[in-house]
Amino acid sequence: MKHVICFVALATCLGFGELYAQDLKDLRALPDTSIIGSKKNRPLSIRNVNVPIPELGLSVDYWKHWTKIGLNLNQASFSDNWRDGGVNSVAWSTTGWHKSEFNKNDFNFTTEFDFRYGVLSNDGQLSKKNIDRIFWDNKLAYKFSTNWSIFTSLLFESTFSPGYNYIATETNPRGRQISAFMSPGYLTESLGLEYKPDETFSLRFGTGTARQTFVLDDRVREPLTDTSGRVLGLKAAFGVEPGRTMRSELGFQLVANLDRNLSKNLNLKARYAMLADYQEISRPDHRLDATLTAKVSGIISVTANGILWYDRTRIVEGETSARVQYSQALSMGILFAFPRQ
Repeated sequence: MKHVICFVALATCLGFGELYAQDLKDLRALPDTSIIGSKKNRPLSIRNVNVPIPELGLSVDYWKHWTKIGLNLNQASFSDNWRDGGVNSVAWSTTGWHKSEFNKNDFNFTTEFDFRYGVLSNDGQLSKKNIDRIFWDNKLAYKFSTNWSIFTSLLFESTFSPGYNYIATETNPRGRQISAFMSPGYLTESLGLEYKPDETFSLRFGTGTARQTFVLDDRVREPLTDTSGRVLGLKAAFGVEPGRTMRSELGFQLVANLDRNLSKNLNLKARYAMLADYQEISRPDHRLDATLTAKVSGIISVTANGILWYDRTRIVEGETSARVQYSQALSMGILFAFPRQ
């Protein structure tokens, strides 16, 4: 037993002696001590020794963050004697995207911002915006199986600046204003189940979804006139009746999110959202946003954006029912991604 204690004391001293300035010399055996074949019957002495344990200073960070900032610029110019037609033009757009995710045990919180704004200017014409979006999605989920979670979410959508129909009138060269910040604005609260088989795809079933549509600027409302052209009042805008600023709906929402790298330098990000009001379950609204980004070099990228949108409240002037709206854009510019990929 004495031999074992001597070996343990010697090993402890060698392992921690260089790291900590604690004097453990009294635990060492003297050089002339014989640990083999000793017949001396000395009493065994046992005492407590405080050996310092290093503090590594490690902490767990449950947050992850991703940010992308992009700027695209298109320009064309022609000389005064150019005879093949053309107009000088400048178009620019900027994008800002950020996502933060918190994971601890079976709880997950995700917040995502997507801001886009762009302007097109042709020589001799009024400038027009070619993209305008505010998107802020927040989701809290509790995972109860491998791929399924209970979630609740809050989504805000609107635009930055006013939009016009660009049909000039005597009083306004841009024509009638048809949109503005919070006109429309959307606030959507949802509760349901989420299916998430991997980190690139998720599907939400919002069985209890409420959406509020806001129209805070009456200038986006079309005037209501009689056969003689006399203005009688204002029409409903985005489903919000005149004299009111908000319209509420309760329904079922289906949201599919995809964010997947198709190759090392090619990424596809898409979001499909369907909302069916329980009072008009046969006429749901649909929206599909898709972005394909190809990285050319470190910060140079080519981006293709597309939107398909069916909203029963967005009836075009002169029509009796809403039609599918679409937009697409192809641009090249710089894209900064953090952390670096």
